[in-house]
Amino acid sequence: MSSPNKHKILTVIQTIGRSFFLPISILPVAGLLLGIGASFSNMATVQQYGLETLMGSGTLLNHIFILMSTVGNAVFANLPLLFALAIAMGMAKDEKAVAVLSAALAFILTHVTIHQLLLFSGQVLPDGALADTVIKGTIGTTLGIQTLEMGIFGGILVGLMVALLHNRFYRIELPAVFSFFGGVRFVPIICTLAAIVLGAACYFVWPPIQRLILASGLLVVKTGYYGTFIFGFMERALIPFGLHHVFYMPFWQSGLGGAMNIDGTMVYGAQNIFFAQLASHNTQHFAIEAARFMTGKYAIMMGGLMGAALAMYNTAKTTKRKVVGGLLLSAALTSFLTGITEPIEFTFLFVAPVLYIVHCALAGISFVLMHLLHITIGTTFSCGLIDFMLYGVLQGNDKTNWVRLLPVLAVYFVVYYYLFKFVIVKWNLPTPGREADDQETKLYTKEDYEAKKQAAQQKAATQTASPAAAPETSFERDEQMENILAGLGGLDNMENPECCATRLRLNVKDSTKVNKALLKTTGAVGVIINGNAIQVVYGPVVSTIKPKLQEYMNKKRAAAK
Repeated sequence: MSSPNKHKILTVIQTIGRSFFLPISILPVAGLLLGIGASFSNMATVQQYGLETLMGSGTLLNHIFILMSTVGNAVFANLPLLFALAIAMGMAKDEKAVAVLSAALAFILTHVTIHQLLLFSGQVLPDGALADTVIKGTIGTTLGIQTLEMGIFGGILVGLMVALLHNRFYRIELPAVFSFFGGVRFVPIICTLAAIVLGAACYFVWPPIQRLILASGLLVVKTGYYGTFIFGFMERALIPFGLHHVFYMPFWQSGLGGAMNIDGTMVYGAQNIFFAQLASHNTQHFAIEAARFMTGKYAIMMGGLMGAALAMYNTAKTTKRKVVGGLLLSAALTSFLTGITEPIEFTFLFVAPVLYIVHCALAGISFVLMHLLHITIGTTFSCGLIDFMLYGVLQGNDKTNWVRLLPVLAVYFVVYYYLFKFVIVKWNLPTPGREADDQETKLYTKEDYEAKKQAAQQKAATQTASPAAAPETSFERDEQMENILAGLGGLDNMENPECCATRLRLNVKDSTKVNKALLKTTGAVGVIINGNAIQVVYGPVVSTIKPKLQEYMNKKRAAAK
């Protein structure tokens, strides 16, 4: 595969990974609600702490905690829909609101189609019961619809389909008689038809994939500690590429991460299993089969990176320790409390990539240690002190073995400290506080790392490019769009446009600059000026003109920089 194609594929995967983060960012709040609510609505916990009077069954606090638990659980139960919406929004080039609406519609219709086919085939009976031939756990409920159990994969498929169709058709121009349905209005129409096709395809294709996923998950389970190490290593190794979400989410949200019957319901995916057990009052100990894909990050984020930060501080120049101390303390506390590790990880990734590989190996070992010691502390995504208290300490040592984690944290702190100190001094690495006196003391971010990579790529491209090669530009002049802009007084005179069924609507700074005659040459049948509020009447074709104009404005602004 050629290098440009590889770059294009990687860019698409990175975009998908970034889109994943929006629904993932909701999980800490949902997990907090579920963790606190489930813990304090559990009568065993209430009795253990002698809180029956305040939180006993039927009390106001009991009702509040049950509500919190229910709300938090609802977020996890509807993650496939959230992923569909987030991916459609994240990958849409423009008119993102239309993409989100189309994704919601397509998600519902995809599963309605699957449900109807399950009824036709007799796998789901008219009364809602499942046929005896149905493999247990392969059919579940999504938004109240009995459908194939697809987890977040169902949402991802819908999101990708909608994004593809949206970017292809949101500027489509139809014949005049159908022009009302052109542009952005065409997107939900085509997505409706595509959802039926996708639902039918999933009905036939997904059952074999279900069996393959479950078999793959079983393989990871059977490889034991080797599988756990590989998972931990890869989860950290993919962070610089922004692909870690793509890697670990299937383990957290599908049969790759295991399957378990909890209170009569089959639950798939490590994180889903943990939170289902968290919500269950019958849980005696959280399952290590699920926690093995989560707990390993605690030793890294609460122990190891603290040691790395201290090593960087102690190896900094004496004259710069005051400045670097504040930076590292802030970054270390952020990692310790919330599990957000970017400031520290990208700093040593920037100055010593080999050290980052060692860091990945130590992460894999941490996951193995948690597996060996049966430490079962779940997480939303962070693995900092907040999650440790909520899903470890608060749940009790009998359920999580959280006490066993404490000596591991101490060991990881010491190992990271001496390892980083040795490597920094041995190879004289320019970690924060060791740079030249005329250089800024700072921690590095992912943006810095990406900029460094791009600079290297550009340098390589410059060295291999022909001297006569002309610089590329993605901005091409469009006469109709130029005349619209000129007719509205120029780019600096106008705000971003909106449109209704027939009119382009926007505000301008100076309405005297509006040229009605010029606008009519662009196809407008009328121009209405009401103060600084302008309406340009194009008829139904405005639905294609508006996104085209917005995109042209964005490109022109970018080209002017």
